[in-house]
Amino acid sequence: MTGDAGMHEAEHAARVLEAIRARIDGAGGWLPFDEYMELALYAPALGYYSAGARKLGAGGDFTTAPEISPLFGHCLAGQCAQVLQGLGGGDILELGAGTGRLAFDILSRLAAEDALPARYRILEISADLRERQQSLLTRLPQAAATRVEWIDAPPAVSWQGVLLANEVLDALPVQCFHWDGEGVQERGVAVDDAGRLVWKTRTASADLATEAIRLRDDARADWAPGYASELCSRVAPWIASVTGSLSRGVALFTDYGLPRGDYYHPGRSTGTLRCHYRQSAHEDPFAHPGMEDITAWVDFTRVAEAADAAGLEVLGFATQAALLLGLGIEQELLAIADETGRIRGASEARQLLMPGEMGETFKAMALGRGWDHPLQGFTIQDLRARL
Repeated sequence: MTGDAGMHEAEHAARVLEAIRARIDGAGGWLPFDEYMELALYAPALGYYSAGARKLGAGGDFTTAPEISPLFGHCLAGQCAQVLQGLGGGDILELGAGTGRLAFDILSRLAAEDALPARYRILEISADLRERQQSLLTRLPQAAATRVEWIDAPPAVSWQGVLLANEVLDALPVQCFHWDGEGVQERGVAVDDAGRLVWKTRTASADLATEAIRLRDDARADWAPGYASELCSRVAPWIASVTGSLSRGVALFTDYGLPRGDYYHPGRSTGTLRCHYRQSAHEDPFAHPGMEDITAWVDFTRVAEAADAAGLEVLGFATQAALLLGLGIEQELLAIADETGRIRGASEARQLLMPGEMGETFKAMALGRGWDHPLQGFTIQDLRARL
């Protein structure tokens, strides 16, 4: 990092920390973790996704599946094509499109197959990521590039097609809790005497305590004193918001996560919070506020509950490996013409498919409205019974 860049980052970090301390002070010295996470990630001009830090890919803080290989986008293009054809046409809406690589790979493949959507809409809150997306997508064939548009909120007018969200659910703010053997404590954020951000617990609200106990009972778990985890009460309203105007079609979510019984297993006793900073993962959400990504694994059972509340059907739940195999990743590899490309593609496919990489850690869930056909990506595996 150059001197000027380092100085800019230090100044920005100081502004973020000042804003967080002020919010904590205004809240009486303690802030629920979900409010801290929302501020650190999304505060206008300050939060990680609102300010101008380089987040994804080379030189960024983390790498997503579309950044690893175009194989991911080419496979998802097949799923999009199936749905669009079955509907007789429609749009694709991508939430949080990152660098634009997934959109580029999907549209490139759909253009080659003469299967483009009417529109490819991108809902992106990060100004710098939107600029990167626009720069990349201008390189598409004109027939595809002219169908891309950016929106600032979920569509208000009814539409049909495919909604895509890759690594979006994990960035929804979560509440953190602690089981002390007798009751539920809420973990929040305070400032110590040295001005540092620190964890601080207090007795949980009745709503949070009731919900944590429900999760424990659903998971049939016997938590030992000291057990800590998190929950995302924002999933249901968020799912309802982003899918509310989808009249017919499929919403496909890919993210790292688990069904509830595994998520709240007694052996997973320290929760799933993870932070990403300069290609390094760690578990301290106070290390670089506003300068690092903060995530939590997804409770896919909660997503299924949210779908039911929103009038959606859970059409499929599988590992990422099963999704990509169902969508023909092996055929994609065989179709690579040159030997060097096949070798590179095989290495990329291992990262996407292997259990020790992304293959099983990442899951895929399809939600549908007005769609009653089997989805190609979920023909190999059906994990819905585990939800």
